[in-house]
Amino acid sequence: MADAGNRSGTAPPISGGVTRARVEAGLRRRYRRERRFRLYGLASVLLGIGFLVVLFATIIGNGWSAFRQAYIRLDVTIDAAEIDPEGTRDPGVLSVANYPALLRAALLEKFPEASGRRERRELAGLLSGGAAFALRDAVLADPGIIGTTRSFWLLADDDADLYVKGRLPTGDDGEGGRLSSAQRGWLDALGADGRVELRFNRAFFTSGDSRDPEQAGIWGATKGSFFMLLVTILVAFPLGVAAAIYLEEFAPRNAWVDVIEVNINNLAAVPSIVFGLLGLAVFINFFGLPRSAPLVGGLVLALMTLPVIIIAARASIKAVPPSVREAALGVGASHVQMVFHHVLPLALPGMLTGAIIGMARALGESAPLLMIGMVAFVVEIPSGPLSPSTALPVQIYLWADSPERAFVERTSAAIMVLLAFLLVMNAAAVWLRNRFERRW
Repeated sequence: MADAGNRSGTAPPISGGVTRARVEAGLRRRYRRERRFRLYGLASVLLGIGFLVVLFATIIGNGWSAFRQAYIRLDVTIDAAEIDPEGTRDPGVLSVANYPALLRAALLEKFPEASGRRERRELAGLLSGGAAFALRDAVLADPGIIGTTRSFWLLADDDADLYVKGRLPTGDDGEGGRLSSAQRGWLDALGADGRVELRFNRAFFTSGDSRDPEQAGIWGATKGSFFMLLVTILVAFPLGVAAAIYLEEFAPRNAWVDVIEVNINNLAAVPSIVFGLLGLAVFINFFGLPRSAPLVGGLVLALMTLPVIIIAARASIKAVPPSVREAALGVGASHVQMVFHHVLPLALPGMLTGAIIGMARALGESAPLLMIGMVAFVVEIPSGPLSPSTALPVQIYLWADSPERAFVERTSAAIMVLLAFLLVMNAAAVWLRNRFERRW
């Protein structure tokens, strides 16, 4: 019978043990693939975390020292014959007096061995160029100190500051780079005498940009970013919410509306520099608005942020249950009343979250601002949206392109401040979502 079955072409029956072995082998292969897939995913996550740790470690390692600044204490004789020979105490005369000469005299009194012209220049180079202005401000604030000897804590030069912090790169001979051996010796002597001190760098947060790294700060760029974000939110949020309400609640379903919706979605993915070109062509060349003004930057960022706000607002409106609309219409509310009295209040938390996320993206943008001239070197603190200004990302770009070594730490410190702002804004968006979100 078996031979007859084989001759007829019928496969012999497979025993249950063979079938079970095949099934188990297939399961083992599937489980191995699943384990490999989980391992690949875990390796990807760990790799991403590793890169993130390296990034933050590099930024923090380079930038934390910028929050401290070296100061040198000098006993300065406010010689009346040098700054006020006529004894008038006229503020106009005192404001233009030769204060660097007083500082040089104080340094030479401390280190009289600096007799040559080069050595005197190196000795004077231990102090920042802003030290003379600090002395001038002290004299203008209290002219009674003229003719006396007072101790002043004065700002150190950027290279001296790096040397005190132990961050000055060494040359081929293992010595400090731009500082001479005499300058290093003087700084060591001042430090041993308790005349060198690292203090909190308050000027970094209260000053504008400067050619001297030790005097450069982020306050001007921070105010410029504030005015830009203010213009952005005032323009983009009302327009974005109004467009979302119209498209979601009032617009007819036709081909034109479909085209508008597709273009809004496409605009959200357009590179930001394209919006910079648009702002350059429209706001500056056509309307004649001033370059480097936060008003123009805010309008450009509003155009860039508008699609994101519209998409987020529409998603929030869609999330409102239809029963809310039906209940409002059922008690006699009009369509407009239903939207503005019932749907909009429930969708507003999601809209605010989308707007904050859009503002966070706008805060970190630099490419469109470069196109409208906000890359200029601006020392003055902006007083309004029309004042010449720069933004914090552009300030970081300018410092990163500077050759001075001290700008490296200030670049990283400014990045830390910018990241802190972004984290705060994203945390605010999460808090708003969790605080006001309603679940049905």
